[in-house]
Amino acid sequence: MEEQGKLIAIIGDEDTVTGFLLAGIGHRTAESSNFLVVKPDTALPVMEAAFREFSSRDDVGIILINQHCANELRHLLKDYNKTIPTVLEIPSKDAPYDAEQDYIMQRVNMIMGGGA
Repeated sequence: MEEQGKLIAIIGDEDTVTGFLLAGIGHRTAESSNFLVVKPDTALPVMEAAFREFSSRDDVGIILINQHCANELRHLLKDYNKTIPTVLEIPSKDAPYDAEQDYIMQRVNMIMGGGA
């Protein structure tokens, strides 16, 4: 039997998640899905649980997180050290991308000798 590819999971606002779902990354079973739509009233524990679930799944290779959501999960992201699934912060249409807040960019900068 051939090995299946890995999924892309996403945590983000409705527009971002909808766009990626329309592009075909959505995967839903009776038990779970690979996306979380974050609305203004989404509680932090819900976002934390989604991140923990996605980051522990063997079938997820990449986790995309809107940067404004990642800012709320920063305490989890700072301690996250796995290569797979890789976590990438992406902009949303309502919040510009700030490379200084992106922990991947901070690590790259540190490795390249640019400081903290």
